[in-house]
Amino acid sequence: MSLGSFIKKQFIDVLQWNEETEGVLAWRFPMQDFEIQNGAILNVRESQVAVFVNEGKIADVFGPGTHKLTTQTLPLLTNLKNWDKLFDSPFKSDVYYFSTRVQTGRKWGTPQPITIRDKDFDMIRVRAFGMYSYRIADARTFFTEISGTREVYTRDEVEDQLRGILMSSMASSLGGANVPFLDMAANQALMAQEVKDGLAQAFARYGVGLDEFNVASISLPEELQAALDERISAGMKGGLGADKMSGYTKFQVANAIPLAAQNEGGMAGIGAGLGAGLSIGQVMAQSMGGALQQPAPAASPAAPPAPAEEPIEARLEKLKGLLDKGLISPADYDGAKAELLKKLIG
Repeated sequence: MSLGSFIKKQFIDVLQWNEETEGVLAWRFPMQDFEIQNGAILNVRESQVAVFVNEGKIADVFGPGTHKLTTQTLPLLTNLKNWDKLFDSPFKSDVYYFSTRVQTGRKWGTPQPITIRDKDFDMIRVRAFGMYSYRIADARTFFTEISGTREVYTRDEVEDQLRGILMSSMASSLGGANVPFLDMAANQALMAQEVKDGLAQAFARYGVGLDEFNVASISLPEELQAALDERISAGMKGGLGADKMSGYTKFQVANAIPLAAQNEGGMAGIGAGLGAGLSIGQVMAQSMGGALQQPAPAASPAAPPAPAEEPIEARLEKLKGLLDKGLISPADYDGAKAELLKKLIG
């Protein structure tokens, strides 16, 4: 290299990032046509991390402080080992700054309902909204997995990816929880805790640390809300008692009778098919028989034994038959099905 060409080179003697633009998480120091001077100062402020990248690979990571760049402080950076050769090096290095400040007050929500598996209601769809905060916890992982070699990487860009991770983790966490959804819906802090643990692990795979996560509101589909309202109404009209299914089933069957009377042929039309008539009769007899029969005297030793309860699987099939024939509404069917499944699972 001639002395003239060496003098024309431009040297960097101080590297720093002032974070002048709000919402920037990663920023590449402008290095085009510049060389880092031997003994240059690298300033890394609190809440920052500086990463040296050589030929696309991370060579060194510097935390907060003032660092003097020499071949001794950068033993892994290949091109800087050639400072003693008047900067005659074919390699090019880049310096990336990362903000490690906590990004607070970030909103999350479910634009579309997410489907989760629940121990009481089988499959349900819910929508929820809340707030969360995060920070870059591992700049090396964040660079390799998310930000890459872009000159600027913003908070909005990373949150587009975090939202997808959040929705997937939320569905998985709630679906695998042993806590019934109704209990979590009544206690939003409990629901947030169920989601937070799994979400923190998912974020960590990308070098992001989850700081806080909370649930502000939960909404259910209209059909499920209607079924819950009917369940509450059934409890008010006689209670669920020791048998959790009894009061609700009687209430559903009582509601189904006027629906059947509105069909073509009235109640006579229900018995047009022998199989349908037997199914309806058995379901109604099982559901309402206990309420219609007079209790036997307590002292009577000759009281006949109670008939064996029909298997829940058979009752589910008969309820499905009522739904297919339009004798009960989908909401009635879903509510009764949920209760039967809950009794079956225990």
